[in-house]
Amino acid sequence: MALALRRGEPRLTLARAPSYPRRPMSPLSHLDARGRVRMVDVSAKAETAREAVARGRVRMAASTLKLVRAGKTPKGNLLATAHLAAVMAAKRAHEWIPLAHPLRVEAVDVTFQLVDRPAAVRVECRVRTTGRTGVEMEALTAVCGAALTLVDMLKAVDRSLLIDEVALWEKRGGRSGEWLRDAGAPAAAPRGRPAAPGRRPGRQAAARPARRAR
Repeated sequence: MALALRRGEPRLTLARAPSYPRRPMSPLSHLDARGRVRMVDVSAKAETAREAVARGRVRMAASTLKLVRAGKTPKGNLLATAHLAAVMAAKRAHEWIPLAHPLRVEAVDVTFQLVDRPAAVRVECRVRTTGRTGVEMEALTAVCGAALTLVDMLKAVDRSLLIDEVALWEKRGGRSGEWLRDAGAPAAAPRGRPAAPGRRPGRQAAARPARRAR
Protein backbone atom coordinates (compact mmCIF):
# COMPACT_ATOMS: atom_id res chain seq x y z
CA MET A 1 0.00 0.00 0.00
CA ALA A 2 1.50 3.32 -1.07
CA LEU A 3 1.13 5.98 1.63
CA ALA A 4 2.62 9.44 1.20
CA LEU A 5 2.95 10.58 4.80
CA ARG A 6 5.69 13.20 4.65
CA ARG A 7 7.09 15.70 2.24
CA GLY A 8 9.40 14.13 -0.27
CA GLU A 9 7.54 10.80 -0.41
CA PRO A 10 5.72 9.68 -3.60
CA ARG A 11 2.92 11.96 -4.71
CA LEU A 12 -0.23 11.30 -6.67
CA THR A 13 0.22 10.93 -10.39
CA LEU A 14 -0.48 13.99 -12.51
CA ALA A 15 -2.96 13.86 -15.36
CA ARG A 16 -1.50 14.91 -18.68
CA ALA A 17 -3.20 17.31 -21.07
CA PRO A 18 -2.39 16.25 -24.65
CA SER A 19 -3.45 18.56 -27.45
CA TYR A 20 -6.02 16.27 -29.05
CA PRO A 21 -9.22 17.73 -30.55
CA ARG A 22 -12.26 17.43 -28.34
CA ARG A 23 -15.05 15.09 -29.40
CA PRO A 24 -18.73 15.75 -28.74
CA MET A 25 -20.29 13.72 -25.94
CA SER A 26 -22.61 10.87 -26.93
CA PRO A 27 -26.36 11.00 -26.25
CA LEU A 28 -27.42 9.63 -22.88
CA SER A 29 -27.16 5.87 -23.27
CA HIS A 30 -29.14 5.11 -20.10
CA LEU A 31 -32.36 6.34 -21.74
CA ASP A 32 -34.31 4.38 -24.33
CA ALA A 33 -36.24 5.83 -27.27
CA ARG A 34 -39.20 6.59 -24.98
CA GLY A 35 -37.07 8.35 -22.37
CA ARG A 36 -37.18 5.53 -19.84
CA VAL A 37 -34.10 4.57 -17.84
CA ARG A 38 -32.41 1.33 -18.80
CA MET A 39 -29.29 -0.68 -18.18
CA VAL A 40 -27.14 -0.35 -21.29
CA ASP A 41 -26.76 -3.57 -23.28
CA VAL A 42 -23.00 -4.19 -23.65
CA SER A 43 -23.25 -7.83 -24.74
CA ALA A 44 -22.12 -7.07 -28.31
CA LYS A 45 -19.01 -5.14 -27.25
CA ALA A 46 -15.55 -6.68 -27.38
CA GLU A 47 -13.61 -7.14 -24.17
CA THR A 48 -10.70 -4.71 -23.89
CA ALA A 49 -8.32 -3.56 -21.18
CA ARG A 50 -9.95 -0.80 -19.15
CA GLU A 51 -8.51 1.64 -16.63
CA ALA A 52 -9.83 4.64 -14.73
CA VAL A 53 -8.32 7.03 -12.19
CA ALA A 54 -10.42 9.08 -9.77
CA ARG A 55 -9.38 11.51 -7.05
CA GLY A 56 -10.87 13.35 -4.13
CA ARG A 57 -9.88 14.83 -0.81
CA VAL A 58 -11.01 15.18 2.78
CA ARG A 59 -10.33 18.63 4.25
CA MET A 60 -9.83 18.97 7.99
CA ALA A 61 -8.45 21.18 10.73
CA ALA A 62 -4.67 21.51 10.89
CA SER A 63 -4.68 19.91 14.33
CA THR A 64 -6.48 16.86 12.91
CA LEU A 65 -3.89 16.50 10.18
CA LYS A 66 -1.19 16.50 12.87
CA LEU A 67 -2.92 13.55 14.53
CA VAL A 68 -3.02 11.73 11.20
CA ARG A 69 0.71 12.32 10.63
CA ALA A 70 1.53 11.13 14.12
CA GLY A 71 -0.66 8.04 13.81
CA LYS A 72 -2.67 9.05 16.88
CA THR A 73 -6.19 8.99 15.47
CA PRO A 74 -8.80 7.60 17.90
CA LYS A 75 -9.96 4.57 15.90
CA GLY A 76 -6.60 3.06 14.96
CA ASN A 77 -4.84 2.70 11.61
CA LEU A 78 -6.62 5.37 9.60
CA LEU A 79 -5.10 5.02 6.13
CA ALA A 80 -4.96 1.22 6.13
CA THR A 81 -8.68 1.10 6.95
CA ALA A 82 -9.52 3.68 4.27
CA HIS A 83 -7.45 1.69 1.77
CA LEU A 84 -9.47 -1.45 2.46
CA ALA A 85 -12.70 0.55 2.19
CA ALA A 86 -11.66 1.79 -1.26
CA VAL A 87 -10.96 -1.73 -2.50
CA MET A 88 -14.24 -3.04 -1.13
CA ALA A 89 -16.19 -0.12 -2.62
CA ALA A 90 -14.65 -0.63 -6.07
CA LYS A 91 -15.72 -4.27 -6.06
CA ARG A 92 -19.28 -3.41 -5.07
CA ALA A 93 -19.90 -0.27 -7.14
CA HIS A 94 -22.78 -1.95 -8.99
CA GLU A 95 -24.60 -2.29 -5.66
CA TRP A 96 -24.33 1.47 -5.09
CA ILE A 97 -25.09 2.66 -8.62
CA PRO A 98 -28.46 1.32 -9.90
CA LEU A 99 -27.62 1.04 -13.62
CA ALA A 100 -23.94 0.10 -13.32
CA HIS A 101 -22.80 -3.32 -14.55
CA PRO A 102 -21.26 -5.88 -12.21
CA LEU A 103 -17.62 -6.04 -13.31
CA ARG A 104 -14.68 -8.33 -12.65
CA VAL A 105 -12.39 -5.81 -10.96
CA GLU A 106 -8.82 -7.00 -11.49
CA ALA A 107 -6.76 -4.34 -9.71
CA VAL A 108 -7.34 -1.43 -7.33
CA ASP A 109 -4.41 0.84 -6.49
CA VAL A 110 -5.00 3.37 -3.70
CA THR A 111 -2.70 6.27 -2.83
CA PHE A 112 -2.99 8.84 -0.05
CA GLN A 113 -1.22 12.18 0.21
CA LEU A 114 -1.19 14.44 3.26
CA VAL A 115 -1.13 18.13 2.33
CA ASP A 116 -0.83 21.17 4.59
CA ARG A 117 -2.50 24.00 2.66
CA PRO A 118 -5.36 23.52 3.06
CA ALA A 119 -5.02 20.68 5.58
CA ALA A 120 -6.34 17.59 3.82
CA VAL A 121 -5.86 13.96 2.90
CA ARG A 122 -5.93 13.48 -0.85
CA VAL A 123 -7.09 10.14 -2.25
CA GLU A 124 -6.34 8.61 -5.65
CA CYS A 125 -7.84 5.30 -6.81
CA ARG A 126 -6.80 3.53 -10.02
CA VAL A 127 -9.00 0.61 -11.12
CA ARG A 128 -8.28 -1.86 -13.92
CA THR A 129 -10.15 -4.69 -15.58
CA THR A 130 -10.67 -6.44 -18.90
CA GLY A 131 -14.27 -6.17 -19.96
CA ARG A 132 -17.02 -4.70 -22.14
CA THR A 133 -17.53 -1.49 -20.19
CA GLY A 134 -15.34 0.96 -18.29
CA VAL A 135 -14.44 1.16 -14.62
CA GLU A 136 -15.01 4.89 -14.12
CA MET A 137 -17.78 4.34 -11.58
CA GLU A 138 -15.67 1.79 -9.74
CA ALA A 139 -12.82 4.30 -9.38
CA LEU A 140 -15.17 7.07 -8.23
CA THR A 141 -16.94 4.77 -5.78
CA ALA A 142 -13.58 3.69 -4.39
CA VAL A 143 -12.60 7.31 -3.72
CA CYS A 144 -15.94 7.94 -2.02
CA GLY A 145 -15.59 4.81 0.10
CA ALA A 146 -12.13 5.84 1.26
CA ALA A 147 -13.23 9.43 1.95
CA LEU A 148 -16.29 8.37 3.93
CA THR A 149 -14.13 6.02 5.99
CA LEU A 150 -11.70 8.84 6.76
CA VAL A 151 -14.62 10.95 7.95
CA ASP A 152 -15.99 8.12 10.09
CA MET A 153 -12.63 7.56 11.76
CA LEU A 154 -11.91 11.26 12.36
CA LYS A 155 -15.33 12.71 13.19
CA ALA A 156 -14.80 12.18 16.93
CA VAL A 157 -12.03 14.81 16.92
CA ASP A 158 -13.13 17.06 14.04
CA ARG A 159 -16.69 18.00 13.04
CA SER A 160 -15.47 20.31 10.26
CA LEU A 161 -14.44 17.48 7.90
CA LEU A 162 -15.34 18.15 4.27
CA ILE A 163 -15.24 15.79 1.27
CA ASP A 164 -14.68 17.62 -2.01
CA GLU A 165 -13.01 17.57 -5.43
CA VAL A 166 -14.21 14.03 -6.18
CA ALA A 167 -13.76 13.61 -9.94
CA LEU A 168 -12.63 11.30 -12.71
CA TRP A 169 -9.11 12.15 -13.89
CA GLU A 170 -8.17 9.50 -16.41
CA LYS A 171 -9.99 6.91 -18.48
CA ARG A 172 -8.57 4.37 -20.95
CA GLY A 173 -9.89 1.54 -23.06
CA GLY A 174 -12.99 0.86 -25.10
CA ARG A 175 -14.28 2.52 -28.24
CA SER A 176 -13.72 6.08 -27.00
CA GLY A 177 -10.07 5.43 -26.15
CA GLU A 178 -8.26 7.69 -23.72
CA TRP A 179 -9.59 10.71 -21.84
CA LEU A 180 -7.50 12.91 -19.53
CA ARG A 181 -8.73 15.80 -17.41
CA ASP A 182 -6.97 19.10 -18.00
CA ALA A 183 -4.58 19.98 -15.19
CA GLY A 184 -6.32 23.35 -14.86
CA ALA A 185 -9.84 21.96 -14.43
CA PRO A 186 -11.69 22.81 -11.18
CA ALA A 187 -10.98 19.43 -9.55
CA ALA A 188 -7.27 20.13 -9.92
CA ALA A 189 -7.22 23.60 -8.36
CA PRO A 190 -4.06 23.53 -6.19
CA ARG A 191 -4.12 24.36 -2.49
CA GLY A 192 -7.82 25.18 -2.47
CA ARG A 193 -7.67 28.08 -4.97
CA PRO A 194 -10.32 28.13 -7.73
CA ALA A 195 -9.18 27.15 -11.19
CA ALA A 196 -8.50 29.91 -13.69
CA PRO A 197 -11.62 30.92 -15.69
CA GLY A 198 -12.00 29.78 -19.25
CA ARG A 199 -10.45 26.34 -18.78
CA ARG A 200 -12.06 23.52 -20.68
CA PRO A 201 -13.34 20.63 -18.51
CA GLY A 202 -11.40 17.89 -20.26
CA ARG A 203 -9.88 16.52 -23.43
CA GLN A 204 -10.52 13.30 -25.22
CA ALA A 205 -7.66 11.47 -26.84
CA ALA A 206 -7.83 9.39 -30.00
CA ALA A 207 -8.33 5.67 -29.38
CA ARG A 208 -5.11 3.95 -28.47
CA PRO A 209 -4.13 0.82 -26.57
CA ALA A 210 -4.65 1.09 -22.83
CA ARG A 211 -1.45 1.69 -20.89
CA ARG A 212 -0.37 2.60 -17.39
CA ALA A 213 0.21 6.30 -16.71
CA ARG A 214 3.74 7.21 -15.74
